[in-house]
Amino acid sequence: MHIVLVDTSRVVLKMIAALLEPNGHTVTAFTNSAEALAYVEDTASVRVLITSLEVRPLGGLELCWSARLLAESNRPLYVITMSSARNARNLAEALDSGADDFIEKPPTPEELHARLRAAERLTTMQSELIRLAETDSLTGILNRRAFLQKARDAAERVGDHGRMAAILLDIDHFKRINDEYGHDVGDAAIQAVCRELAVEGIVGRLGGEEFGIVLPHRPASEAEATATRLRRAVESLRIRGGRVPIRLTCSFGVSEWFEGDTIEGLIKRADIALYEAKTTGRNRVVSAAADLVLARAG
Repeated sequence: MHIVLVDTSRVVLKMIAALLEPNGHTVTAFTNSAEALAYVEDTASVRVLITSLEVRPLGGLELCWSARLLAESNRPLYVITMSSARNARNLAEALDSGADDFIEKPPTPEELHARLRAAERLTTMQSELIRLAETDSLTGILNRRAFLQKARDAAERVGDHGRMAAILLDIDHFKRINDEYGHDVGDAAIQAVCRELAVEGIVGRLGGEEFGIVLPHRPASEAEATATRLRRAVESLRIRGGRVPIRLTCSFGVSEWFEGDTIEGLIKRADIALYEAKTTGRNRVVSAAADLVLARAG
């Protein structure tokens, strides 16, 4: 596991790291608690935070509380506090501040490894629960809620002056596929389309036969090229469903991020462009031009 250690003493940090690293753990040590918190926030691979209560500039209890807030934002993180003065008050304060466990400083090897085995069990379970909560069960990609949340997070990183684009796509005549060949074939069609959506971006199933893609730091021109490539890939698919293979096509709508935009606005404009693609012949890529958005919104 990736473990972050925080203590004011470099001797203590070296001693604990020497106990952990031979067992395959990756250890990152800090004497500054604010720097440690920033590192944990930016490094998703961190699974365990071990901190003394006697740290600064953030106190140990404040560090525990801040780390717990990070863990509540859908990431597994186990927090262990250390203190050379083990008493009921310290233990209660640490647990009330978000710590999962409490050990004396310096810890014995046996106790430390036992605590980390518990941490590994819990964070593994948390990771699986998060995966189940965020994943569409049919396709294995993000569900609508997780897609929108990750898109909002990406928008914050991009900022007002950054680049980002969105693609919405919808399987053409999907109801006819379900009606003529059954829902099993419809599910197979959805899964086949999903397998083609292996792009560097945020990909999710928004519901039914509709998918969304958000491409951070990419302009509309690249999104249009991506959508065109995906359209051709879907067009070449063949699905088993009867005496002859079933052909599929998809329609695509593309939109681009602009200053002061929101994810909801970005997705809405792509949806308007997708509607235009569906109503003007299907199996097309349409970009959300300003006049098109105004016409559909009016």
